[in-house]
Amino acid sequence: MPLSRTRIAAVALLAATATALTVPAQAAGGQRAASRFDDGSFETPKAPANAFSTLSAGQALGPWRVTAGTVDLIGAGFWQAAEGDQSLDLNGNNSGSIAQTFATVPGTTYTVTYALAGNPAGGPAVRTGVARIDGQDFQAFTFDVTGKTSAAMGYVGRQFTFVAQNSTTTLGFTSTVAGAYGPVIDDVQVKECKACCS
Repeated sequence: MPLSRTRIAAVALLAATATALTVPAQAAGGQRAASRFDDGSFETPKAPANAFSTLSAGQALGPWRVTAGTVDLIGAGFWQAAEGDQSLDLNGNNSGSIAQTFATVPGTTYTVTYALAGNPAGGPAVRTGVARIDGQDFQAFTFDVTGKTSAAMGYVGRQFTFVAQNSTTTLGFTSTVAGAYGPVIDDVQVKECKACCS
């Protein structure tokens, strides 16, 4: 039995609604809207094994974006990773910054943990940088590479909490040391803090 015009319109409306629900929302500038925090161990994209890829401001590292300067994505085997195969030197040819925006619930406390080390190949012994929330300096960090090697990076854990102010939050990391040898970060995690104090 042929479908009536009203029924055809209803089917078309349902199909359009289903399509709209399955297509990711687009943020301003054509970027995908924020979702859950992801890829804190910098596994995407893959850098060459036993080598690294230098990325510049504006380029993507999976859900992360380089927001200033340059960074080096370190491939498997180049040096010890804290988690997974890859890690990130916040200095490429110069000091760099990265950021990731993700969904949060306003008023909710979140905890950020990350593994910190430093490029042991040269430069001053102490690597410095800062973690940022929504562009504001939130936690300064330092790491001394004295005695560290590519096989024994000496990662240390860092942690802080923040209270989300909006439905999305941007977590960033910035090197504050000049040159090509920077702080190294890996295993970044963001979790809702149900039983901790800010």
